[in-house]
Amino acid sequence: MNWYVVRAVSGQENKVKNYIESEIARFGLQDFVKQILVPTEKVVQIRNGKKINKEKVYFPGYVMVQANLAGEVPHIIKSINGVIGFLGEVKGGDPVPLRQAEVNRMLGKVDELSVENENVAIPFMVGESVKVVDGPFNGFNGIIEKINEEKRKLEVMVKIFGRKTPLELSYMQVEKV
Repeated sequence: MNWYVVRAVSGQENKVKNYIESEIARFGLQDFVKQILVPTEKVVQIRNGKKINKEKVYFPGYVMVQANLAGEVPHIIKSINGVIGFLGEVKGGDPVPLRQAEVNRMLGKVDELSVENENVAIPFMVGESVKVVDGPFNGFNGIIEKINEEKRKLEVMVKIFGRKTPLELSYMQVEKV
């Protein structure tokens, strides 16, 4: 069995995966399709001061299928709603299997991403106005001067008693104005 890449409508990768699984089961072709994979990574976003864990598709628009493309299997997969076709060299030509090195890298990346510590998408930019919502300076407005990704801290310049004062705050202590 080889790994193939199925091109799907972007944003509908999981739907396509479920459709393929149900169609393969409906036709009783489980012997020909071993595994269907949508590579994802865990991303932590901060919204309204709360951490939100999200799964982000690593290769948008692509679904990996480990299959033996014999007989009707490629036609069944191509006819599924949301499937554009197989990734191949020639348009309308035979599907080209992934090389073993690519498969190992892809599967290794998926394993690595599930173990890797959470990537936090930083919702702030230098020069942006923010309001302090936590701590002793709650209610003060300021402007972001620096972003320290390692510490997950922001340096915010706040006017206190008519004087600009730098504060080091975490992402959770501020919100956009």
